[in-house]
Amino acid sequence: MGNKTRLSAKISASFLIGTMMLSSPLQAAGMVKKIGKGEGQVNIVAWAGYIERGDTMAEFDWVTGFEETTGCQVNVKTAATSDEMVALMNEGGFDLVTASGDASLRLIAGKKVQEINLDLIPSYKTVDKRLQNAKWHTVNGKHFGVPYQWGYNVLAYRTDVFSKAPDSWSVVFEEQTLPDGKSNAGRVQAFDGPIYIADAALYLMSVKPELGIKDPYELNEDQYQAALTLLRGQRKLVGRYWHDAFVQIDDFKNEGVVASSSWGFQVGILKADTPIGAVVPKEGATGWADSTMLHADAENVNCAYRWLEHSINPKLQGDLAAWFGSVPSVPAACTGNALLTDAGCAANGYESFDQIHFWRTPVSKCETQDQCVPYYRWVSDYIAVLGGR
Repeated sequence: MGNKTRLSAKISASFLIGTMMLSSPLQAAGMVKKIGKGEGQVNIVAWAGYIERGDTMAEFDWVTGFEETTGCQVNVKTAATSDEMVALMNEGGFDLVTASGDASLRLIAGKKVQEINLDLIPSYKTVDKRLQNAKWHTVNGKHFGVPYQWGYNVLAYRTDVFSKAPDSWSVVFEEQTLPDGKSNAGRVQAFDGPIYIADAALYLMSVKPELGIKDPYELNEDQYQAALTLLRGQRKLVGRYWHDAFVQIDDFKNEGVVASSSWGFQVGILKADTPIGAVVPKEGATGWADSTMLHADAENVNCAYRWLEHSINPKLQGDLAAWFGSVPSVPAACTGNALLTDAGCAANGYESFDQIHFWRTPVSKCETQDQCVPYYRWVSDYIAVLGGR
């Protein structure tokens, strides 16, 4: 936790500026008109596990063939949180980013990404219609991203501790005795990105309806303080705040972690040799819908556009969904993929789209009430929570 807290403090200024830019007028960059000769490489900021070349498991490789066909070498920088992605894009030097909804609008408003010319992406018409014009990558009718994958944040738990699946997020938010007779203190984890405040708010929507929370990303001052109070109490229970998927995998295997918010990616890998289960508790779940976005100053635009088209082919989409435990942005990927299987999309939540509270950047001007706490407050206050304040 300490190292990540220092990282959060180090990059907070960068994404704080990006957050405040949400109130500035939008000025779209000039759109690419045609694709020319490839530059020889494309540099991508991505979540862990999103851009695979078979290094972990040979059958999961959607990079090698692309490189051989296009001559564009794929270089990947892994980011652990949306805030880190925003900071990296602010620094520059990258062509593409797989941005979640709590980063994408900041990047658009901050003029760090450019409008996408959908005429240059023939396969865009095959994208799930629920995603084609999604508000986290579409502004004033202009598209700034190509949908990549989506999913929700599950409650992962060790089945050798829980005789039956826990049905509430209370196991990570409130001190209690677990089915093995031991306290959950020191044995649970929480995500260390500021957007996790929404998970606390979602839990409070159910357990404290008197707060009147209608949207976990739109909190007035009283609702926000209630979420912080819950998180400060949780701080006494958390052994480590997770941000690295592979570190969390090891923590479940070897460090005594028995329950945590997680992704299907970690659960899928852990199932090979660890007694692990995952559930969406009765309070619901937050989630993420990721779009690949093109940097406003991308140096390798031609290779980037080739990757954007490649990123939504059904084979890649199905393989990635099988690997990450997510849902493809292309419905055709849900059938005929040997790795995902025809049952994979349903198992990963394809029909739950309308029940997921997708990540997005909190702003002061909100729809459900007069005034909401903006994201820059979430950033500074969550860093304080991590530090025990």
